[in-house]
Amino acid sequence: MLQSFTTTARPDLGADRLAALRTEMAREGLGGFLIPRADVHQGEYVARRDERLAWLTGFTGSAGFCVALTDQAGVFIDGRYRTQIKGQVDLAAYTPVPWPETQPGPWITERTKDVIGYDPWLHTHAEITKLRDAGVHLRPVTNLVDRIWDDQPDAPMGQTFVQPESLAGRSAADKRADLAATMGAETAVITLPDSLAWLLNIRGSDVPRNPVPHGFALLHKDATVDLFIAPEKVGEKVRAHLGPDVRLHAPDDIDSALRRLTGPVRLDAATAPIAIRQILLDCGTKIVEGDDPCRLPKARKTEAELQGMREAHLRDGAAVVEFLAWLDRTAPGDLTEISVVEALEGFRRATNALHDISFETICGAGPNGAIMHYRVTHDSDRKIENDQLLLVDSGAQYVDGTTDITRTIAIGDPGDEARDCYTRVLRGLIAVSRARWPKGLAGRDLDALARFPLWVDGRDYDHGTGHGVGAFLSVHEGPQRIARISEVPLEPGMILSNEPGYYREGAFGIRLENLIAVEPAPRMADDRTQLRFETLTFVPFDRRLILTATLSAEERAWIDAYHAEVAARIAPRVGDAAKDWLIAATQPLVG
Repeated sequence: MLQSFTTTARPDLGADRLAALRTEMAREGLGGFLIPRADVHQGEYVARRDERLAWLTGFTGSAGFCVALTDQAGVFIDGRYRTQIKGQVDLAAYTPVPWPETQPGPWITERTKDVIGYDPWLHTHAEITKLRDAGVHLRPVTNLVDRIWDDQPDAPMGQTFVQPESLAGRSAADKRADLAATMGAETAVITLPDSLAWLLNIRGSDVPRNPVPHGFALLHKDATVDLFIAPEKVGEKVRAHLGPDVRLHAPDDIDSALRRLTGPVRLDAATAPIAIRQILLDCGTKIVEGDDPCRLPKARKTEAELQGMREAHLRDGAAVVEFLAWLDRTAPGDLTEISVVEALEGFRRATNALHDISFETICGAGPNGAIMHYRVTHDSDRKIENDQLLLVDSGAQYVDGTTDITRTIAIGDPGDEARDCYTRVLRGLIAVSRARWPKGLAGRDLDALARFPLWVDGRDYDHGTGHGVGAFLSVHEGPQRIARISEVPLEPGMILSNEPGYYREGAFGIRLENLIAVEPAPRMADDRTQLRFETLTFVPFDRRLILTATLSAEERAWIDAYHAEVAARIAPRVGDAAKDWLIAATQPLVG
């Protein structure tokens, strides 16, 4: 199995580890220490070595941080994790803090005027500046958690491999030349693992579920690159692919290389560790503020990447349909959440193309479905029972694309209220799928479309409607999003998720998710330039949960047309039993 079900949260050790951290704080003369969920590369996903937040507190979510003071320790978590954290940390030692509603700067200054320590390799200039502007007194120190983590894992040493140009759609040399000509500086510093992988058309295995390598890169105006990566990760085939214009160096050489730069140097305040900025400032090197130059070009997928994603989604859709047909034949029986996850991975393995899962499968039965990023373990494994909802959010990594799909399934009869909530969530997904909008609008301008059917009934959900998705890269990819805070204009080639939901703690959770790609919309009467979405995911929705009478004519037509397309595209790819199930599951709505 690619997925494991071991319990990694250790709330029973949280208090002792916090006490040891406070001993180190006292030795440094500090009144507090910041513990982010970040590594030196500032990507969203981290290796086991860098799971400092989880090791200290027990909280295993993919976003959050801890502010440990001498008398209290706040764990800042967003709406996705407010249920999960209650079972993962020692609430006598750690206090969950709702974030971003509560900002760390004011929270700290209300409680102490003492100096707070931080590891400058784990925080960005933007983060530290915001804290200082709030009046927090800060001092950089070597990492205090690393001092007390006796069995901290070694740094990952996964092998790199080439992503063929036929799948990337552009050569690495072309990418380097284009970025070098437009970056507005002599050198750009690149720290994000997925940016590094995209720029050089390579992939790696340093981060679980994400095919990216750890390393730093300096992209120069002459389109050459200095790549700082452990040499044992780079075999002869990759070295030949990189060629003479990409010079390899050991990771520790980044400090001296930065000190040799004469500038100006482009640096992203939101993604580069503040330690890099300080090295450049100490040398008097001019810094040009600018986004990571790879982020937008990476988000605008090439036609080859889009075609790869389409094929990956058809392959994956067939595997998920085989799984859903099996589930309908089998559930509830003796199934548990773990056995469902194992079965789904088995159907994906049967494609003979699975590289990895794209994240730990979320499989929540009944009340576990309300834990938005629930990860089943042997300790939490719940039996699948009749007359409840089962939420399954999963994805796969194939060399031609990354998938992410959520379906909520009726096991028996979960009741009319569950059907009403499901239908409202589905209507939100349809609204985004059908949207067309003037060029230049951002994800924040579309987010309300997905929420409106819930809002009119007094309901909502505490996560964004959609995240960007990489092409055989990270399943969460910036900068594009569909969320209230997203100001990045949507552009053709960007791929996003469309995943509204509704969650009732202790009862059930509902989420529905397709991946969608931005494309030009056909011209209409006033000849304005508009955009729309192409749907990439082809798997039926559970018709047993749809209150057909509450749908508009347009919504009903969308569902029927979508299901007809699912049947046409997926039926030739599945076995006879799954095909029979699929034909029945995609019949036009009645009632």
